[in-house]
Amino acid sequence: MKNLLTPFIFLFASAIAYSQPRIISGPMLGPVELRDAKVWVEVSPEVKLVSLQYNKKGDTKTKTIFYKGELGNDFNPLQFTVGGLDFNTTYLYRIWINGKATAKGGEFTTKDLWQWRKQPPEFSFLTGSCSYFNEPVYDRPGIPYGKDSSIFEPMAKEKAAFMLWLGDAWYTREVDYYSEWGLWNRASHDRAVPITQNFLKSMPQFAIWDDHDYGPNDIGKNYILKEASRKVFNSYFCNPSSGENGQGTYTMTSWGDADIFMTDDRWWRSADKIKDSVNGKPNPEKRMLGAQQMEWLKNSLLYSTATFKIIAVGSQVLNPVSPYDTWWNFPAEYEELMSFLKEYKINGVVFLTGDRHHSEIIKVERPGTYPLFDITVSPLTSGTHKFSGPEKNNPYRVLGIDEKQNYGRFSFSGLRGSRKMTVEYLGLKGEKISEWSITEKELKTP
Repeated sequence: MKNLLTPFIFLFASAIAYSQPRIISGPMLGPVELRDAKVWVEVSPEVKLVSLQYNKKGDTKTKTIFYKGELGNDFNPLQFTVGGLDFNTTYLYRIWINGKATAKGGEFTTKDLWQWRKQPPEFSFLTGSCSYFNEPVYDRPGIPYGKDSSIFEPMAKEKAAFMLWLGDAWYTREVDYYSEWGLWNRASHDRAVPITQNFLKSMPQFAIWDDHDYGPNDIGKNYILKEASRKVFNSYFCNPSSGENGQGTYTMTSWGDADIFMTDDRWWRSADKIKDSVNGKPNPEKRMLGAQQMEWLKNSLLYSTATFKIIAVGSQVLNPVSPYDTWWNFPAEYEELMSFLKEYKINGVVFLTGDRHHSEIIKVERPGTYPLFDITVSPLTSGTHKFSGPEKNNPYRVLGIDEKQNYGRFSFSGLRGSRKMTVEYLGLKGEKISEWSITEKELKTP
């Protein structure tokens, strides 16, 4: 009798443990600035009270912040903003549930106040796209699309300033596309994957989205759940801001002498099948970023004094031979940006993109000024492919990596006026696959 009851006792105990108040995923670091920092966490519906306790490293005096928002829902992602901090200072924090300390916590170091005081800092950030985690009951039949997720282990050990997700941080499935609950569940499920937890708290996390963490494959402004999807995205990442007037998810961040402009290539995106040209001229009705976001991007580029101006986009930008969606295929808007960059002599611009399930660097010459580069980093855990067709020997490619999972490390070094940006592609174990670099002087208008 004892042996017969054992499995039922185990299942009963497991059910009780699963229904206990707990942290489902996180903590995850959001932006860490000079005077404040954001910490994200998701808790179970049984939780009644969540707080964050923090202190300076080496100081036993603690402060506590209580979460004052709504709890008890099916999904409970929440954010803390820790303010009044000292710059260039390390803080420790711990999450408390229902008045009791948990084992979940970490540390962060605020930015240093270097402007007008020091040389630009040497720093690096990580980046990548296309993170697919298998869930067989909802996945398509056949060979699993999600590959080795151990790539997040070496990433967690990097001493980088932050991580920038380049889209497809999770992949919605058919069961999610037209279900608002499904969109929330997909983000919650994939965020809770155990192997990512150390990475999420190891450095600040920023993100742009692309089609799969927005909705169905290749969809744009016609997605009927776009507003719900925007709310989900903003609940599972804590970017500095999210568009304007309740529209879009674009924002930016600055680190050292690099400005990163994080664009939204889905909210205003015309259908890919709309004609590129009408009567031999670029079709002004076919847009990817949309008028509101384009105005923001232009003004932001003009305002920026950063040595490097990195424009992050979910889709590739420059690749003239790509058989898939690129900004190149939205010629009116593409030419509008290219003309603007040249007319106003915007220096230091490079594009950073994801989506393609291979990594490469595309170079496009511009008569009379410096060339533009499109640096693609993909994939983290999703399927890969082999260069083929018109892309097999792409004449615009200066570096290419196919059939390998990888992430990118961007490093910035050198004295003011002689800065250099180095791009390293790293594999599953953090091993270097390839490297490329460029100086600020190579990104200046003659």
